[in-house]
Amino acid sequence: MLFVRHKIFFILILLIIGTSFSYSQSLKNWQWKDWKSDTIHGISLANAQQLLNLLPQAPTPIIIAILDGGIDTNHKDIKSSLWTNTKEIPGNNIDDDHNGYVDDIHGWNFLGGENGQNLNKLPSEKARVYHAYKAFYENKSIDTNSLNKTEKKQYQNWLAAANQIDFPEEERANLQYIRMSRNVLSRVMTTLYKEIADSNFKVEKLEGYQPFGRIGLEAKIVYLKTINILGVDKEMGAKDILTDLNEYVESKEKMENEKELAPSPIRAQIVQDNYFDFSDRFYGNNDIMGPSPKHGTHVAGLASNLSNYISIMGIRAVPDGDEYDKDIALGIRYAVDNGAKIINMSFGKSFSPEQAWVDSAIRYAAAKDVLLIHSAGNEKYDLNTKSVFPSTFSDTFNDTANNIITVAASSDSIVSGGLLTDFSNYGNKVVDLMSPGDKIYSTTPNNSYGNLSGTSMAAPIVSHIAGIIRAYFPQLTAVEVKNILLKSCWIPQDKVTKTTLLSICKTGGIVNASNAVQYAQEYIASQSYKKSKVRKNKN
Repeated sequence: MLFVRHKIFFILILLIIGTSFSYSQSLKNWQWKDWKSDTIHGISLANAQQLLNLLPQAPTPIIIAILDGGIDTNHKDIKSSLWTNTKEIPGNNIDDDHNGYVDDIHGWNFLGGENGQNLNKLPSEKARVYHAYKAFYENKSIDTNSLNKTEKKQYQNWLAAANQIDFPEEERANLQYIRMSRNVLSRVMTTLYKEIADSNFKVEKLEGYQPFGRIGLEAKIVYLKTINILGVDKEMGAKDILTDLNEYVESKEKMENEKELAPSPIRAQIVQDNYFDFSDRFYGNNDIMGPSPKHGTHVAGLASNLSNYISIMGIRAVPDGDEYDKDIALGIRYAVDNGAKIINMSFGKSFSPEQAWVDSAIRYAAAKDVLLIHSAGNEKYDLNTKSVFPSTFSDTFNDTANNIITVAASSDSIVSGGLLTDFSNYGNKVVDLMSPGDKIYSTTPNNSYGNLSGTSMAAPIVSHIAGIIRAYFPQLTAVEVKNILLKSCWIPQDKVTKTTLLSICKTGGIVNASNAVQYAQEYIASQSYKKSKVRKNKN
């Protein structure tokens, strides 16, 4: 699962605390700003709103489905934006609308069981496949000519899993580095907690704090240096930083041991579906929040951005660990069947054993005029040479889906080093455009707010713009909206930067809401002119 950004490489240069960047209040929503008026590479949202205010038409309601790990439905800025299934009577434990999902009031959770339990931390796809068929294929001579189509596919999946399951030495070294940094932070935080009456203090507070003695001073210096070295967002609280580091270490340690330790059959125990029977699709529960809604809540806030004409449909299908292809495919179909016109997909993986199910769902969405926005991923991969899934190209259908926008993450010099992030995947044959994805401020659980970084944040910003276009110009198709967003990207005039960005994505530009609104108006006017001309010729 390609979620939020993690810096896992060795830092060679120690940053100087005195010149470290302090994330000011004015930049908390830098992603919405404009280059011309603010000299910040945002998406020009205020300018777009000015153009929208001049339009004679009001926006039509639009539903954006958030296919993710869960949404805090109690958050004050999310609650009012939730899609509500008016065909269901809440809490009566009856499938009133006969769609197969009982009490799906605000969406559906494909990672739960009927008894209310939920899947949370799960092993990778490669571990599941590797151990499922290890006894059949390991150290055995397999005559593929003797296998039927299903068996051959199974064997190919196992080979792919076996090739990927070894934990690379570089990853092992990175894990050791992060583990050591986590341990250092844990020790000095114990000291600092004794002096600062705040268990979740931020860098700004610590920088202005005068310790009582030498031990406190040393703890302060070590903490600030370690935070700088790790590249951690200084707006995060100390407790939250330690929690994230613990989760990262735990996740990587599981990956380190995947080849030796077979995963437990936790899905069979909790969800209890027949996973390999795609017709067995009416499983799960209506808890779209789940146990870990931080990522999805942040994404949902960006996609809706408190627009009263945008409703958020929650679909929980992405656990902490690789998502299951079946859940993703059914999540897409659920969103389409229940009225979503845009589906945000801030996830991905490098191994997709049941890719055909997802490919079919993507094409089902295309047939129903639904636009999919997909994050490119955060491993600094060149997607021209390395695949991540879901993918626009399908081996099963031997075609390329035209209803998907793949999004890389951009930044700004006032946020980090420049326009490019140090984590985003790229590739001008696969990635369509860039969108702000570095230190992005949005909603987080328990009525709080914070910064997260990643292509996961870049994608819902594009979803929001797509939602604006589809709401104000409902006559446009999903493919037309995609083309408008691509053609209206803001492209830097600097030749060196432009050349660099053309290697990152097809457009060589950053999505721009103002340009998109203007281009949509011009496009519709030109289409109306063409239709009028056709009618005159017929007469």
